[in-house]
Amino acid sequence: MPTPLFYSVAQLLNMRITTPITMTWLIAVAALLSPATTAFVVQPPRSHIQNRILPSPPSSSLRMVGAGIDPTSGGDTAKGNGFNNPSSRFGEPLSDETKEFNKIAVGFLKRAVFDTLFRGRDYPRFYALETIARVPYFSYTAALHFYETIGMWRKAKYLKIHFAEDWNEMHHLMIMEELGGAERWFDRFVAQHIGVGYYLLALGLYFWNPTMAYNLNEYIEEHAFLTYDQFVKEHEEELKAQPAPQVAVDYYRDGDLYMFDEFQTGSCQVRRPKMDTLYDAFSAIRDDEAEHVKTMAALQTETELSNAHDDSCEIPEE
Repeated sequence: MPTPLFYSVAQLLNMRITTPITMTWLIAVAALLSPATTAFVVQPPRSHIQNRILPSPPSSSLRMVGAGIDPTSGGDTAKGNGFNNPSSRFGEPLSDETKEFNKIAVGFLKRAVFDTLFRGRDYPRFYALETIARVPYFSYTAALHFYETIGMWRKAKYLKIHFAEDWNEMHHLMIMEELGGAERWFDRFVAQHIGVGYYLLALGLYFWNPTMAYNLNEYIEEHAFLTYDQFVKEHEEELKAQPAPQVAVDYYRDGDLYMFDEFQTGSCQVRRPKMDTLYDAFSAIRDDEAEHVKTMAALQTETELSNAHDDSCEIPEE
């Protein structure tokens, strides 16, 4: 089967689009799809997260909403041909050796960057973490928009889920900004430049093999979960003595909760976190990261994702 790059080139040539801008764009995409980008992937153990916080629902509760278009067949990829998500449509499974190598690599980067530059400074560390955590969802939606634009594949459900995941991470970031995590120029510089690099890496990996992109982000989100879990345990009394930031109150309790529900997949149950203290805010953020881990893990398989807004779910009235 032709790769996405060859398919896009063929589409453009058939359309006789040969402007200098188009050729420059093709060169840029080819550079992003270099085999060198395939090294940075990882799949961490996640059973301790799913068992403690978010047990997996029965497979019978999973349902997919959205259409997929395959121009070679002219049909809906959601109807029985196995193309349930981007990994099953474009990706390949990862070897155990690749997973282990990248698990070690990501752990090394965590220790070298976050544990060194942000030692003893929790809020700047969290600001940097959330700045970086947003960008893979930008990459995923960019790649999915590209596939849809050239008529190669469409499943709007994944665009919606990834946008909701970005929306969730954006509110995490706004909470850290309200707490003063972005006050230093150097912290912003480091976080933003790493974020740009990760965006390009995630985009290249997604075009090369979406399984790799999701696998990498699963491990990063697990790191975020463990970081927040340790923080709330070590500072419980201190956090309980402070009020929740207004951004957290608006996002988790008083505002429109549609987007909050949308990023949580695999269950018809809705979360309604208590939101009175700073402890409540960080506990909710920690549980959000566990949700991201669960979604990233499911996307590496042929699972058809669902959430509380699907037709098969009934959301209880407030």
